Amino acid sequence: MANAADLASELIEEREAANEEVIAALRRQFESESETHCADCDDEIPERRRALGGITRCVDCQGIFEARGR
Repeated sequence: MANAADLASELIEEREAANEEVIAALRRQFESESETHCADCDDEIPERRRALGGITRCVDCQGIFEARGR
């Protein structure tokens, strides 16, 4: 039977692995090229926003998209 220290160590390792997966996914997203026009409203996405990489929506539509996800 595993003791508390072993269980804690296992949980820490699992959390670190999950964090690494999230970081890798974010890097892939922001290393990709941004769209020039918003996927939702088709307005042009400002150049400064597109420079972030991986951008597909204007600020307003991104805010609506994120609000719906909550």
